[in-house]
Amino acid sequence: MEQQIAEIRIRGTVQGVGFRPCVWQLAQQMALRGDVRNDADGVFIRLFPPTQMHRFQQQLETHLPPLAHIDSITTRLLPCGDIPQDFCILDSTRGHNRTQVLPDIATCERCRSEIFDTRDRRHGYAFGNCTHCGPRYSIITAMPYDRSHTTMAPFRRCAACQHEYVQPLDRRFHAQPIACAECGPRLWLAAPDGTELARENAIAVAAQRLQQGQLLAIKATGGFHLACDASDPCAIERLRSLKHRPHKPLALMVRDTAQLRAFARVSRTEEQLLHSPAAPIVLLDMLPASLPSALCSGLARVGTMLPSTPLQHLLMAALNGPLVMTSGNVEGAPPCQDNSSAMTQLAPGVDALLLHNRDIRHRVDDSLTQVIAGRPQILRRARGYAPAGIYLPAGMQDADGILALGGDLKNAPCLLRQGRAHLAPHLGDMENPQLQRQLHQSLEQLTQLLGCRARLIACDPHPGYHSRRLAHRVAQTQGLPLVEVAHHHAHLAACLAEHRYPIDGPPVLGLILDGSGLAPANSPHPIWGGEILRADYRHCQRLDGLPAVALPGGDQAAREPWRNLLAHLERWQPEWAQTAARLPALQDLQQQPLHTLRAMIQHNQNAPLASSCGRLFDAVAALLGATPSRQSFEAQAAMHLEALAQSATAASLPGFDPGSATDMLDLTGLWQQLLDCAQSEPPARTALWFHQALARLLARRLQALAHDQGCTTLVLGGGCLQNRLLQAELSTALTATGFEVLIPHQVPANDGGLALGQAVVAWVRREAGHG
Repeated sequence: MEQQIAEIRIRGTVQGVGFRPCVWQLAQQMALRGDVRNDADGVFIRLFPPTQMHRFQQQLETHLPPLAHIDSITTRLLPCGDIPQDFCILDSTRGHNRTQVLPDIATCERCRSEIFDTRDRRHGYAFGNCTHCGPRYSIITAMPYDRSHTTMAPFRRCAACQHEYVQPLDRRFHAQPIACAECGPRLWLAAPDGTELARENAIAVAAQRLQQGQLLAIKATGGFHLACDASDPCAIERLRSLKHRPHKPLALMVRDTAQLRAFARVSRTEEQLLHSPAAPIVLLDMLPASLPSALCSGLARVGTMLPSTPLQHLLMAALNGPLVMTSGNVEGAPPCQDNSSAMTQLAPGVDALLLHNRDIRHRVDDSLTQVIAGRPQILRRARGYAPAGIYLPAGMQDADGILALGGDLKNAPCLLRQGRAHLAPHLGDMENPQLQRQLHQSLEQLTQLLGCRARLIACDPHPGYHSRRLAHRVAQTQGLPLVEVAHHHAHLAACLAEHRYPIDGPPVLGLILDGSGLAPANSPHPIWGGEILRADYRHCQRLDGLPAVALPGGDQAAREPWRNLLAHLERWQPEWAQTAARLPALQDLQQQPLHTLRAMIQHNQNAPLASSCGRLFDAVAALLGATPSRQSFEAQAAMHLEALAQSATAASLPGFDPGSATDMLDLTGLWQQLLDCAQSEPPARTALWFHQALARLLARRLQALAHDQGCTTLVLGGGCLQNRLLQAELSTALTATGFEVLIPHQVPANDGGLALGQAVVAWVRREAGHG
């Protein structure tokens, strides 16, 4: 009888994670013969004798490396000419790429221990890694994932590293970025004029300068950071001046959680998130008077991260306390990606630059997360998460080549490939021409790296969006169909897709709360921002929502909260001037050019109508004195209002009558009771009352509509859902009445998740013939 050999094809996250060594070790244990190799399709195994194939597969699936994930396994038996004499690992082959791309992974515990072990040859080395950690996406130039296809290609392995690289039992077996001080990237400290200040002791000198109050630019894995001593108010103010960032919170890096507990409260889930392979920034509650007020400008939470690279571990170990660690860019521009741009843009404002000679292929910002009700929620999806694939619902296995460009704020494009959604790392706001160019580059890199040609383009319909103009240009240039997906439908669909809601499932009710998004053409007002929608992946219908209120001054209203206060008072409490003497904010409002502003509102002159939840928060923040007259960053007023509310006690708060749940939403009662509360309660308790009252009002109306429509699943989305108080109040009220409530967790609820929603809606509509 002719001999046969088993062929096993494995697809998924199986490259750069120690998968082949795992296969080799298992084959050795089972005394099997054959070979394993990487190719552009994943991992390919030949196994003899084939009678052991099923047992081998079962063992493999239960002994996967920590970072590996199998999407599919296919097998077949073929005639075998020459029977293999042993089991070996073959070199990779190229071809059409179907495997997954790993994000950058934080330093594992074993690699961290080595850099602090004086007996280890990597002691003090800033670029150690293994198959379980280190740079991935930021250094990849092509697939399959081999050293020759990374920015580590110029660094030839020394004999010691080569020995580790070829030993299947070594955890650095085929770790592509493997390096040491003899053969790998080098670190040095440079003066702003480029003069080398230190090399062998660069980290020690950098730490000393930081503790002296100096500002440093530090080259990280996926870009640059600007750093200073977090306990030094003068250094913080210098950094703010350099970035033209007077109030926006700054992130911290701490040595470990023991150091962290000196200034913040951290739960078990938050600690696990900090120590996860993604090592994101986590928003934590600060302890009173533990950090300079200049750090967070009066907010109650601080974004904190642990070191995620050997360089950062070594630097933090050389310091006495935490560092401010924020993106290395000037206002509006993307963070610097290479040494030359850092010398041009950052050097004039810093005292030194900590540089290295490993190139960054893909810029990757730090991810931002928070924990609500014990569950992590991603607010900015980047380092550690992107561009890892998110599994799509059943029935979308053939979704392939759908390229969505997202919006103009918090932009992050998305590519659907073989039933997975790959969101590129957060890019930023498209107002800056550099970021517009980077979005175009990101589209090309995403399709090339994932080996997936675009077949359909999706975007937001807003005519003023740079992302929309680019989408139309790409579609026209490449001769591709284009689908425009309504802003708030995309928010809702992104949450459905994340939760793998069936594509043929019944319609859901969604509550989408954000600052603004273009309304469909048939809407009575042009800007949405607080909508109750009945929708599935194909269709979307507005049932109700926050009533539209004028935005006096148009875009100015998004920057000056007092304008929204005036508009809401004029709409809901036109006799507000009678109570002005009892509320300082209303006295201040009377100093504005009210005659002109009222005329703008009455005659709809540069005062478009918007049902914006974000502008409602701005108005209440202005009423309670929780915000400056002009915001210096997006959502500043809303964030300060939330922080004010979190400082209050809920005991004996005034009640709230939300009115009939069967009537269309109306804010007359809310504003009347809010003004009463503001006159009798301190601002903090009034802020808390407002959060609870708004959540109760919205939840009651949503429940009533859900019963009318026969919907049992509710979706909460939009940027305002990042408000912990509002989200918790809504979720508690809705789940208590038996509804299934879906909230974004893996994908940002803000505009950073729009591209996913655009992509899935575009694909489903095309498949249904509605495109």
